[in-house]
Amino acid sequence: MIPGTKALRLFFVLAAFPAALFAADDKPSARPNILMICLDDLNDWVGFLGGHPDVKTPHMDALAKRGRNFTNAHCVVPVCSASRVSIMSGLHATTHGSYEFGPSYQRIPALRDAPCLQAYFKKHGYRTYAGGKVLHHGFKGRLKDAIDVNLGPSGGPRRKSNINWPGGPWDWGAFPESDDQMQDFQLAEKAAAVLQEDQDQPFFLSVGIFRPHVPLLVPQKWFDHYDREKIALPKAPRSDLADLPPNLRGRINVEPTHEEVLEKGVWRGMVHAYLASISFADHCVGTILDGLENGPHRDNTIVILWSDHGFHLGEKYQWAKRTLWEESTRVPFVICGPAITPGAPCQEAVSLLDLYPTLIAQCGLPVNDKLDGLSLLPQLRDPKSARKRPVITSSFHGNHTIRTRDWRFIRYADGAEELYDHRLDPNEFTNLAKFPAHREDKEALAKWLPKVTAPEVRKKK
Repeated sequence: MIPGTKALRLFFVLAAFPAALFAADDKPSARPNILMICLDDLNDWVGFLGGHPDVKTPHMDALAKRGRNFTNAHCVVPVCSASRVSIMSGLHATTHGSYEFGPSYQRIPALRDAPCLQAYFKKHGYRTYAGGKVLHHGFKGRLKDAIDVNLGPSGGPRRKSNINWPGGPWDWGAFPESDDQMQDFQLAEKAAAVLQEDQDQPFFLSVGIFRPHVPLLVPQKWFDHYDREKIALPKAPRSDLADLPPNLRGRINVEPTHEEVLEKGVWRGMVHAYLASISFADHCVGTILDGLENGPHRDNTIVILWSDHGFHLGEKYQWAKRTLWEESTRVPFVICGPAITPGAPCQEAVSLLDLYPTLIAQCGLPVNDKLDGLSLLPQLRDPKSARKRPVITSSFHGNHTIRTRDWRFIRYADGAEELYDHRLDPNEFTNLAKFPAHREDKEALAKWLPKVTAPEVRKKK
């Protein structure tokens, strides 16, 4: 992938760009290209976020050093389809009404006149490429014209029978034999080829890597990156459940319960498979970045990397997503490229909802004043720049969490509450919501709860 000397050269090239960003009246040909890499179900278990002590993600770590690493970034909804709908529309779930594994972008009434991110850039002179899982249901129907070139799927191959878990998607193991058989790697190579082509207009390339989504199937060599018996397991003390309300606990969807995982004795094996899948995904990211490094566009391309939501692997006795705790909402989020000086990470709470307005501002496109997010240009210029409002994440209708630099406040639809001080309790072990000493803290955060929320739009059966 990217050798150290190449990565260092690209580091200085990107750092050399002036602080001024592209003006709205710049010629389209002068505008930067965009390479957007999105991963599925990747939590903070990457080296540049320090979420797991054993994880090996050298390519994503190198990317994070070259731009702005948003260490306190969070999703809009902690489930695939609704999260991606929010990112691509620039609208919060409380605006469009998809809070769960709901309908496609094309079938949500509130988005009928909302151009997806790629369509907006195509309208303003960009050639658009997309491959893999970017929108959960793909760019079909009325969104078909948003993409000029489709690079194909990601995610496979799948086995006909499970290896370690009886039935359904919750399986893991060494399969297939080589990277060349993985759709994610095939897609990465196609994206790398695009990045080495000459272009007569700026381009927007969206690449959706499926791993580490279940089933956690990757070639054996990625399992060999880790000593199964020595990898650290997540902190999951049973006592952590004592001060929690019953909301969004236990089995939320088709994921196993932690009790089932412990009963079957497979916790270590599942963590091992998740780490192996992350390292494989990192390899795919490196393949794409190598294409950029060796092509004609390395000096004029904004690179964005994000995951659609986090993922539990036993924390709070929970598996998968859909909760409003840190493991489920926190995501990797990195932006680098022209006019972004590498430096300290940004610790302000930011949202994936901010991506749309940020890219518009970076590329000097006309402002879309219907977006719900905030431009991150202040934080790209100065990582210590304060954000105007906290991040709001919603799961199912009526459940919301408010995340600031130091605090997380949760209020559920039935009125139950949780409060965590991340300065002292990064694992969210101690719920402070009932303590009188924190009443003012809780009230200050509660002021940001949505006053009006769109009714839930459900997927038609």
